[in-house]
Amino acid sequence: NMKNISRRNFLISATVVSVGILNISTNRLPAVEPIKRSGKARLLPSLAAYSFRDYFIYGGSKKAPQEKRIDMFQFIDYCAENGCIGAELTSYYFPPNVNPDYMLKIKQYAFLKGIVISGTSVGNTFTHPDGEAREKEIANVKKWIDFAAIMGAPHIRVFAGSQGKNQSYEEAKKNCIQALEECAEYAGKKGVFLGLENHGGIVPDPQKIIDIINAVNSQWVGINLDSGNFVTDDPYNDIEKCAPYAVNVQIKVEIRRKGQKSSEPSDFKRLIEILQRSNYQGFVALEYEAAEDPYTAVPRYLKELAKLCSV
Repeated sequence: NMKNISRRNFLISATVVSVGILNISTNRLPAVEPIKRSGKARLLPSLAAYSFRDYFIYGGSKKAPQEKRIDMFQFIDYCAENGCIGAELTSYYFPPNVNPDYMLKIKQYAFLKGIVISGTSVGNTFTHPDGEAREKEIANVKKWIDFAAIMGAPHIRVFAGSQGKNQSYEEAKKNCIQALEECAEYAGKKGVFLGLENHGGIVPDPQKIIDIINAVNSQWVGINLDSGNFVTDDPYNDIEKCAPYAVNVQIKVEIRRKGQKSSEPSDFKRLIEILQRSNYQGFVALEYEAAEDPYTAVPRYLKELAKLCSV
């Protein structure tokens, strides 16, 4: 059973097994952990739609000034105007009851603007026990896997979730692994990566999220590494531990250490150097969450990010 073969043994066995014997269609080939990438680090600046969360016509704040409100097409325009290579299209800000035809229009529009759709992101909880609630979460993730495939987006950010009431950590972890495995098998058939975000809950530290990634045992699953989400003694060290497993990176302009009441500015140079040391090759999306108006702050941070990524 391929699923029971250890990752190390698989790599050894693969050198003597002909390609024809491998059943690629199952998408159950163990991923190489950490990810091995040939060549030099290659960092591609992107921008997460979440950065303008208050200003989207759909899903944004009703208090936002009308002249600042945008839809997803205008967000793609903004990415193009500000020198981004990619645009990360957060699912929360698409119109209600969005359909495949709309996704095709988005794909066409982005292509003609010279923008790569670097990914999308969903809100989900995978720690529910087997039953209706978990099936609903899985169905929604699969729906967005389909949408990502239509748009040509190579990646979806997903969450693990938190422990439920009267639920042990081990139970929550087991449920998450099962749900992530099911979604990963589906995603692999569509050519879409799932990036599990370090987003608190049952993945508050590097080891816990790495353990889940290893347990899922899929070549289509990695970490969506968010630089602002480790509220630990040494967030930079924890980011460095996760970087070799990253399939997408989101850069925040602030970090907060354990015990701190307030945040501190992120050291962009240090974060980029961590990614370079890990030989990361992929998108680095600015996900802006600070207090300053994104319309004034985001262009400044994008310029800094682009300069560092080009080194």
